[in-house]
Amino acid sequence: MEFTIKTDSPEKFRTGCLVLAVFADGPLPPAVRAADAASAGKLSRLIASGELEAKAGSTLLLHELPGIAADRVLLVSLGKTKDFSDPSWRAALTAIAQALAATLAKDAAIVLDETALPPQRDSAWALRQATRIVADGAYRFKAPHTDKKEARAEKKKRGAGKVAFLLAATGEAQEEATRQGEAIAAGMALAKTLGNLGANVCTPSYLAEAARTLAKDRPYVAVDVLGRDDMEKLGMGALLAVARGARQSPRFIVLSYDGASHGKAHKGKEGGKDGGKDGKPKSHPVVLIGKGVTFDSGGISLKPGADMDEMKYDMCGAACVIGVIDAIARLKLPLDVVGLVPATENMPGGDATRPGDVVRSLSGQSIEIINTDAEGRLILCDALAYAERFKPACVIDVATLTGACVVALGKVASGLFTNDEDLAGELTRCGEEAGDRLWRLPLWDEYQDLLKSNFADMVNTGGRNGGAITAAAFLSRFTHAYKWAHLDIAGTAWHSGEAKGSTARPLPLLAEFLLARAARPQ
Repeated sequence: MEFTIKTDSPEKFRTGCLVLAVFADGPLPPAVRAADAASAGKLSRLIASGELEAKAGSTLLLHELPGIAADRVLLVSLGKTKDFSDPSWRAALTAIAQALAATLAKDAAIVLDETALPPQRDSAWALRQATRIVADGAYRFKAPHTDKKEARAEKKKRGAGKVAFLLAATGEAQEEATRQGEAIAAGMALAKTLGNLGANVCTPSYLAEAARTLAKDRPYVAVDVLGRDDMEKLGMGALLAVARGARQSPRFIVLSYDGASHGKAHKGKEGGKDGGKDGKPKSHPVVLIGKGVTFDSGGISLKPGADMDEMKYDMCGAACVIGVIDAIARLKLPLDVVGLVPATENMPGGDATRPGDVVRSLSGQSIEIINTDAEGRLILCDALAYAERFKPACVIDVATLTGACVVALGKVASGLFTNDEDLAGELTRCGEEAGDRLWRLPLWDEYQDLLKSNFADMVNTGGRNGGAITAAAFLSRFTHAYKWAHLDIAGTAWHSGEAKGSTARPLPLLAEFLLARAARPQ
């Protein structure tokens, strides 16, 4: 999808579909008034009649409206003025994205009126969000269809390929915001595709190849890929315990984006024993860790069969990390970021780890594995210990970790756990900015008691009660050397049912976080 910014009059702008966002009550925004006047008041009469529903995101499509140069006019409700907020504005944007993805029009124009933005928001913020949401709405997974009818339907492509934003005035900030939205949407598309692929395709090796391709195609990106032998020499006993039952060989992927030093730092050798220890980034990087269980059967602690196909999404944290590095590399952000992806399958097998086994992690701490389906924390703890070598500014891990988080928060917010108050506030604010929200849960010392073991330093699960919290408490034992946050995305990483598919969350949040970090005074 191609985006441009224009300052033309809406009623005179020739396009396949003109999009006008209006309130269900109250006066029309100034930019819409001109279009209403050109149509001899037809727009205002339709709104007053109740033809456009009051609920934010409701739409009304009009064809060949007299006085309007566009072939179609799409009216979109912003809801009632007293209820207008970020969520209602995003509901309108989501409706616009869906309509433009389905339209037969080849191009469209969206009128962005600054008087019709949520409180405290400006046109640059609106353009970044709008570009990202509209582009993301056009995403389609390319399924390997063989049906000729479906193949013909693919050729009749619906959806606007070109979208212009009509503003009263534009400048460098607006152009940059649009570019940011496009880059974030591109990163989301990559993350969604990786997540949506079947586990027979998206294996640990496939993720490693995706990282290599990214390093080849994007500026300032380098990659190291560690195999099983490398991990054994380092002492990653927790990650390797998860991989034992799988025929697919595990990978530990180290992606480094060196924007602060313009790609001159961290030129590690792929597959090297130290996985990037030579030539650390000159600055203290932000380290992102993505859980990469490419299929999670539960191992010996086998999961129930219902919906097990969705366990291909247990690598969505990994996909998110790869996608966000793609986004920031497209933007050439002036900061250093390291992405760590521990990638493996979790399968039952003759050599699989058994409940009751004790393993030693990279940190030296021993772990009694009492449930092999609590595997994500095992691969993450070795990645968290590995992150220390970068002397990070902060570490954020992203993981589809616990069903308990889904029970607690549903599919609206991702769970946030952290050992640093400032980082908690920073991530929460960025989540609100991006509409990719977090909710903080506690990490009190009392929860650590549930991880006591008679046979090791800790057990790998504290049981059903407070399951999301005890999982985070487990991870916290490996994070004493730096500021750390854990994002449990088990409820937000994918949709089920008819809309089944990856969401790429929390990539918008992380992109917003990195944009804000890059904008800080050096």
